Amino acid sequence: MAGRFPCRLPPVLRSTPPSNSFCNSSSPNQTTQNRIIEDLRKIRVLIQQNRTETVKRHLQSLISMHSVSQLYTVFSQSSPPPNTKPVFIDTLIAVYAESKLHSEATELYRLVRGEGNFPSISAFNLFLESLVNSKQFDETLKIFSDAVDSGVWVDKFSYGKAIQSAVKLGDLSKGFELMNQMNKCGVRPNGFVYNVLIGGLCKEVRMNDAQKLFDEMLKRNVAANRVTYNSLIDGYCKLENIERAFNIREKMKIDNVEPNVVTYNTMLGGLCKVGRFAEADKILKEMSVYGFVPDGFTYSILLDGHSRSGNVQASMALYKDAIKKGVNIDAYTCNILMNGLCKEGKIDKAEEFLKKIKEHGVVFTEVILNTMVKGYFKAGRLDKALLIIDEMENEGVKPSCITYNTVISNFCELGQMDDANEWLRKMMVKGLSPSVQTYNILIGGYGRTCQFRKCLEILEEMENKAVKPTVVTYGSLINGFCKKGRLLEAEVMFKDMLSRSVLPNVQIYNMFIDGHCVVSNMENAFKVFDEMLQNGISPTIVTYNTLVNGLCRKGKVGEAEELAFSITNKGLSPDVITYNCLVTGFSDAGNVEKCVELFEKMKQSGIKPTLNTYYPLISIFGKERLDLVEKTVEEMFQLNLIPDRVLYNMLIQCFLRHGDVERARVLVTCMLNKGFPPDKMTYNSLITGYLKEENLQGARDLFDEMIAKELAPNDATYNTLIQGHCKVKDFDGACRWYKEMLKNGFLPCVSVCNELLSGLREEGRFNEAEIIVSEMSVVKGNGELSLHEDLLASPAY
Repeated sequence: MAGRFPCRLPPVLRSTPPSNSFCNSSSPNQTTQNRIIEDLRKIRVLIQQNRTETVKRHLQSLISMHSVSQLYTVFSQSSPPPNTKPVFIDTLIAVYAESKLHSEATELYRLVRGEGNFPSISAFNLFLESLVNSKQFDETLKIFSDAVDSGVWVDKFSYGKAIQSAVKLGDLSKGFELMNQMNKCGVRPNGFVYNVLIGGLCKEVRMNDAQKLFDEMLKRNVAANRVTYNSLIDGYCKLENIERAFNIREKMKIDNVEPNVVTYNTMLGGLCKVGRFAEADKILKEMSVYGFVPDGFTYSILLDGHSRSGNVQASMALYKDAIKKGVNIDAYTCNILMNGLCKEGKIDKAEEFLKKIKEHGVVFTEVILNTMVKGYFKAGRLDKALLIIDEMENEGVKPSCITYNTVISNFCELGQMDDANEWLRKMMVKGLSPSVQTYNILIGGYGRTCQFRKCLEILEEMENKAVKPTVVTYGSLINGFCKKGRLLEAEVMFKDMLSRSVLPNVQIYNMFIDGHCVVSNMENAFKVFDEMLQNGISPTIVTYNTLVNGLCRKGKVGEAEELAFSITNKGLSPDVITYNCLVTGFSDAGNVEKCVELFEKMKQSGIKPTLNTYYPLISIFGKERLDLVEKTVEEMFQLNLIPDRVLYNMLIQCFLRHGDVERARVLVTCMLNKGFPPDKMTYNSLITGYLKEENLQGARDLFDEMIAKELAPNDATYNTLIQGHCKVKDFDGACRWYKEMLKNGFLPCVSVCNELLSGLREEGRFNEAEIIVSEMSVVKGNGELSLHEDLLASPAY
């Protein structure tokens, strides 16, 4: 054995060989020592008789009673014949590997290598396989490298296990390096090696590289099997290239490679992901033709697909079909359906479903509890969300840190920080320690309510409890300061973050850029942008959109457009938000042609407009081009975009501006039918329209209707009414509205007040004009309402 491989183990892997005597290593009593010596003597005899299986059985009984070093040392010191020790080592390695005693197998390997020897390639491969099976991928690569560096010949199986380990560790470059090494050594890669590398590439959705490797595999006459094809189909489905996935499936048929349930489930997953449910049904039928019965996982894929597309009804039908066919639906699959119901706001249906699955014997899990809690919060049923936590606990489902974080997060979003802290207390009473996510949620909650002192106290508490803040922790603080324009304090937090070795990410830089844009400091926004680039942080589309929006708000629409379309050189493409910012900017600038140009370019780029696209378009078109407004609205409906209250109000204003009161009233009815009750803006617009037509009574009726609907008129309402009466020389009516306005705590704007004063003076009603000037002076003097100086300076002739 000593002469088999003269190489020595590198110092990092070498263990000290057991020395001198058995007694020195373990010191058993004499009886035990004699027994092990006798057992190993018998094993030596069996080895000489080539009775390998009997040797394995004997060793299996000994490994539970004696340590690795005991067995190896006693056998080595028994002066065995030269040919018996290598067999003993190989068999003992095999026994440890097959018994899943990976640490013991590694210890034995090191003892052997420590003496400058090496096991047989078959035993070595068995050892490598056991390491891979136990997920000791780093160790596998170290052992493999030791063998190769020592000049030991290894075969394709050894290379395969090393490559598999590299891929499992996510190091594809190492995997390809080993494959190249394999080729240089004249060891031809087999199907296993190709499958492992193709699988790794597909997992990372590097489909061009995967396809090239697949083509190379076929060119070298290495047969592709089901694993190969399934990997490729999965990769193309992840890429949402369903056509290519189908092409691979067709090649699979041509090559007479039979599909399995994994093949079909992968195809179904890809089709469901892109919403092609009719084709998914065909695949389901094909499964049956090939004799494959859809299992619980198949149904989970279909349920998830329908739920994601919002078709909860189809999901429910699938569930019933599965139950009818006796398919075992587990808690994971049930949760998919429950999650879909909750997301759609169908919490009552989710409750019914919860009762149903309990009847079907599904054991409730923490995931199901968390889904229901989130569902109740989404539906605004706070009491039920809290109640179900108690109910589930009675069912044996203990709320986790995630459950409590969900509750705390909801209270934080509502600004109910006292309740959030109460649930934090309950969480700790249950023996659960707040996680970094818990603290992040609380910091975010206090930040939204501008309680920054509290945020800093939490940061200090985290430090005291040895909970290391993350970039998300600081992001919550920095975002809160930036949103409130408190950029100096945000910078202090940024420096503190760096001092704790928490590195900023692109989101942190985006917060600062946005903060500077909000206060219209574009110079500083671009300084942060430059710093970001210098620090090796790649800007995202969000970064550029923030800068584009900031430039547009400053009226620098030319610069904004140039920046927006320069990002294509950096591997990014303008998205719907980019175009919306530009369209809004050019709309504010009054450039109709540019708005139309950008709108058309957006559609040609395959980007679907949103309601935010149509707001600025209708705003600018409505000033002069009613034809464009009608065309735009018609197109919007073709895209299945349903107007919201904001858009209805814009359209109402538009038609009233053009004197079409009747169409405006029709839109109000449409608003109501769509579930949008008219608001103050709606009534103010209608009042303006009626006054333009000199329909003073109609305007009064609308005002009364506002009051009846508990919509308190604002200063814009009164200003409109006063101005409307002044236009038709009804100064008595204007004065009545003025007095009512003042009584309700509002002050007319300068232009409206001047118009009223001028009208009264023209009619010789100087005393009334003087009283109004006097009232305005008193109001201004008390500091209750602000008034411009030019109002009091109006000539009192």
